[in-house]
Order: sequence, then C-alpha cells, then structure tokens
Amino acid sequence: MGEWSSARVWRSRVYRYRLIAGRCRSCGRAHYPPANACPYCGSRDLDEVELPRVGRLISYSVVYATPFEDRDRSPVVIGLIDLGIARLVAEVVDVKPGDLRVGDRVEAVFRRIAVDGNTGLIVYGIKFRPVRVG
Repeated sequence: MGEWSSARVWRSRVYRYRLIAGRCRSCGRAHYPPANACPYCGSRDLDEVELPRVGRLISYSVVYATPFEDRDRSPVVIGLIDLGIARLVAEVVDVKPGDLRVGDRVEAVFRRIAVDGNTGLIVYGIKFRPVRVG
C-alpha cells in the first residue's frame, strides 16, 4: 500500500478530518473532495466550505472482495451520502449490511482509513455510521 506518504497525509489532513469541500462562486455547487477547478462548470473561482456532519444515505453497495490487507473487515459497506450542499462517497461503519436502509440518517465519525504495511503509517479520516436513536 505504497500510495500513502507522511507528507501526502499531512497535506490533506484538514480536508479529510474536517469535511472541507470546494464551493464554486460561478455556479454555486459544492464538491468533495475540493479540487482546483469546479467539476461542474470548470471555474477556478472557488471558496472552501465545511460540510454538515449529518446526512442521508442515498444508496450503498456491499463489497465482499476486499484487498488482502482488509480481509478482516469484509464485507465493507460503501455509501453515497447526501449532506445537503454536497454528496460524497464514503465507507459506512458500525452496521451490518442487512440492517442498513436507503434514507437512513448517517453521521460523520473519525476512524482509521489505512495502515501502510511498509512504513507503519496509520491514516485517519472520516467515515459514516447510522445515527443512533434514543
């Protein structure tokens, strides 16, 4: 898993930890993760905006064939999350796939994303879990 480097992780930490998106001043749409140009209209006139930490599950997929280093976590649930001003794809945790429903409220949680087997670098970021009621 050589794609992680301490410099790369350090540079992207604010966006990963705080759910910072890009918002286009030209078309008004937000996108996550932020980019140098709006993926909708191409404008480079962008602001940063912090996304809400609670949203709704629009759709999800259950992945059973995971990479070798993630076999102990299989199956993995990947969800399309609507946060109101932007949508994003993220892992949904703390739930069995059969207990998850489209439309469920989900909240952002801080979790381990990966461990680099070569360097031991542990990468953290945001995943989502169903909102607990009661």
